[in-house]
Amino acid sequence: MKSAPKPSILPILAVNFVGTLGFSIVLPFLVFLVVRLGGNSLVYGVVGATYSVFQLVGAPILGRWSDRVGRKKVLLVSQLGTLASWGIFLLALTLPLTTLASVDSPILGQFTLTLPLAFLFLSRALDGLTGGNVSVANAYLADITTEADRSRNFGRLAVASNLGFILGPTLAGLLGATAAGERLPVLAAFLISIVATLIILIALKDPEPCVLKENPEPPSVRDVLGGDQKDCYRIESGDTLSTREILALPSVGRLLGVQFLVFLAFNFYYVAFPLYASTTLAWSLAQVGIYFAVMSLLMALVQGPVLSFASRRVDNRTLVLVGSLLLAASFTLFTSASTRVIYAGAALLALGNGVMWPSLLALLSSSTERELQGTVQGLSGSFGALASIAGLVLGGALFQAVGSRVFLLAAMVAVGVALVSARISAPVAPSAGMPRASA
Repeated sequence: MKSAPKPSILPILAVNFVGTLGFSIVLPFLVFLVVRLGGNSLVYGVVGATYSVFQLVGAPILGRWSDRVGRKKVLLVSQLGTLASWGIFLLALTLPLTTLASVDSPILGQFTLTLPLAFLFLSRALDGLTGGNVSVANAYLADITTEADRSRNFGRLAVASNLGFILGPTLAGLLGATAAGERLPVLAAFLISIVATLIILIALKDPEPCVLKENPEPPSVRDVLGGDQKDCYRIESGDTLSTREILALPSVGRLLGVQFLVFLAFNFYYVAFPLYASTTLAWSLAQVGIYFAVMSLLMALVQGPVLSFASRRVDNRTLVLVGSLLLAASFTLFTSASTRVIYAGAALLALGNGVMWPSLLALLSSSTERELQGTVQGLSGSFGALASIAGLVLGGALFQAVGSRVFLLAAMVAVGVALVSARISAPVAPSAGMPRASA
């Protein structure tokens, strides 16, 4: 029987773009907001880590559900959670600055837990719990992408994200400078999230479902998701692979280890740099927004024409190895107080991340069969969440203790990425013993 044509990748690119646009609008002023509401550098890191803690729970569940009920329905649930979280964020900005607890500790530092700060934590927790949209989007793209186009399409997905990061900080600087302060950018994030929800509802088409190895979740769970079993699903005998079995597949465990280290290094950087810029460098909100916009523009350029050129000539494993070494070099430059050197570091970071990250995603997606994509990408989300928790909390604490030298630790972790990636077999392919979909 002739198979249905593959869905277009444009809707999932649009979902990624508006999703990152919404988050990146808030990113430049989040550190200023946390401090104004009573927090310190450690609290800022914990606010970021709250998302990852709850994503650690939600991403694997959403990934597995997407293997059973379809990617679109799970993406919709995830996006609705994000929409609700921005609503809570907006509410937090309207609440009085009521003190709930005061802390003065030689380890934790001095900070005040206020009512709006507590609601900020609640907002990030809800977004994290339903934050399987990235892993499910990756699984969706793997479903509709041929092996020949895999690196290029994951590069396009990364470009879509970086375009959101280009426009978001720029909007943050413009909207945050108005009399409405932080409320206007957060309102914009809320409205952008509505747009993403509508794109999923109207434009996103589910790919033809794959064969399942066991019955889907109980009806009560399917009812919550609105996910009746699709007619073209065929249940086969046999068990799904456990987490331990998935990690034992050729190269999968090592690839997830690489991903963990990448997230750890980046979260050291992402929590420390806004603190460094706002305190040591005394940058304004506009300067922080411009910096992130420029860095994201450079990443988009690398992940577009540069990656397209490189992926046709160099294998993905080599791109991951070279990219991680460039990242290590870039992190060392952020210890400087010179704006020129810092922007040089941003350019080097964009080049390293631009060739490394899409190539890593392509390696991971090609390492498993289609019916396990959601499961593996959900597990990938858990590894990323664990690294984010460690990186964000430790990054904030380390910056408080050692200042800009935290960037040297990020560089050391990036060197670890290179060492592990050098041991990845190339090319990566599913093992012969892995369950396969029937024709």
